[in-house]
Amino acid sequence: MIRIAFMGFRHGHIYAMYDACKKSDKFQIVAACEEDAATREQLAKNNIADITHDNYLKMLDEVECDAIACGDYYGKRGAILIEALKRGKHVIADKPICTRQSELDEIERLAKENNLKVGCMLDARCNGRLVKLRELIRAGTIGEIHAINVAGQHPLLYGSRPSWYFEEDKHGGTINDIAIHAVDFVPWITGLELTETVAALSWNAFLKEVPYFHDAGQFIVRLENGCGFMCDVSYFMPDSFGYRLDLYWRMTFYGRDGILETSVVSPKVRLAKNGSKEEEWLDPAPNTDSDYLYAFYDDIKGADSSMTTEHVIKVSRKSLKIQEAAYSASAFVKL
Repeated sequence: MIRIAFMGFRHGHIYAMYDACKKSDKFQIVAACEEDAATREQLAKNNIADITHDNYLKMLDEVECDAIACGDYYGKRGAILIEALKRGKHVIADKPICTRQSELDEIERLAKENNLKVGCMLDARCNGRLVKLRELIRAGTIGEIHAINVAGQHPLLYGSRPSWYFEEDKHGGTINDIAIHAVDFVPWITGLELTETVAALSWNAFLKEVPYFHDAGQFIVRLENGCGFMCDVSYFMPDSFGYRLDLYWRMTFYGRDGILETSVVSPKVRLAKNGSKEEEWLDPAPNTDSDYLYAFYDDIKGADSSMTTEHVIKVSRKSLKIQEAAYSASAFVKL
């Protein structure tokens, strides 16, 4: 059993990881730290987590553990993971694991030098609709893939979304925040690696109250077979609809022999096969809940893992490179 301690609950995604560890026979939660007083109060009020410490370094000094799980604000995560790795701990975080290339370099170096593992909560691939897409595309159902569109727009929910999102140096960019899911699942579905950023954009569109927060992010990437992959992860989804529209994480794959399309909330997977006159509406595969967590466990134990440390570093680096290309208006950046 892996003894795991949690550091930071500033983003709600970490609650799911905490619950998964509580229910798992492979992980034992031995401590939990939250340094922000308001967040600690909220966690206690809502009975979300049993907080044992209010100082991260003190927790590391006092608690024997094998791994650290991190859900603090994005700009703080790199330093948290680096400190844990320096102390010989495996690390796993909600995405993104960090917001700077220099942090990622240090995370990679420490993990290699100390034979430690790095996990990431890339859970989009746990969705049964994406599992079904992977099965169909890997089986050659629509032939070689030549174009991909991913619409990952989110509602901004300004006023209810955590306030740190809109504080300088705490967010790190909309592409690095959201698009990392697509940077992970597109190669996982297709078997094709992302090789080059053709173009990328990042700008302030809706949220004029916070001009330095870029609520818009788009990019075009080339895959290793020449396939074009267009992605939009802007905060443009109407707040009143939340995450209910079937436009949420809508993805379309164009192959030589047909088209596949779905979204993470669609009831079916749509197949338009060349040669047919009628579309097919296919049932998703079962969800693979917490797959990222058990992949982390397998990686630590030296077993075959569906999401290795090397993969997490690679996906994180590509996401950061695309984000930097957008900030600098740079084209044709090698990934």
